[in-house]
Amino acid sequence: MRMEREDILKKLNEIFCDVFDEDSIVVTEAMTANDIEAWDSLIHITLISAVEDEFDIKFSMKEVVGMENVGEMADIIVRETT
Repeated sequence: MRMEREDILKKLNEIFCDVFDEDSIVVTEAMTANDIEAWDSLIHITLISAVEDEFDIKFSMKEVVGMENVGEMADIIVRETT
């Protein structure tokens, strides 16, 4: 089932709030690890895993390393779920 980008971003927002245990997070396409103080390499692995589980996809190592912001993550999710 194809998801709209807006729905993907809404779901990503839920995942980010859950992983970072912070309900005030508002995900934007331009958001990067620099925008969330607690976002370190360990949290990054947890976040990637949670996103993969939620959308039933598997990011390649190249995709994980190459993602510069949430928008690029959403691009991959759109591509993998259509």
